[in-house]
Amino acid sequence: MAPLSVHAHYDGKQILLDEPMELPVGRRLLVTLLDATDEETDHYVLAAAGLSAAYGTSEPQYSEADLRCCAG
Repeated sequence: MAPLSVHAHYDGKQILLDEPMELPVGRRLLVTLLDATDEETDHYVLAAAGLSAAYGTSEPQYSEADLRCCAG
């Protein structure tokens, strides 16, 4: 399973996912705590996860010489 970000909350006893999801037993999870009053942070976390998935460690390293301007 590829890395995936899902919304969750803590009810005082346990962490609960906000949407139904089947997880295999033993699935590793990474928990990031967010400020409850900073909804904008959710967007940053989601954007970072998307960028990490799009630009993984197996991507080639491009130099400035590999880039070209597309302005007309």
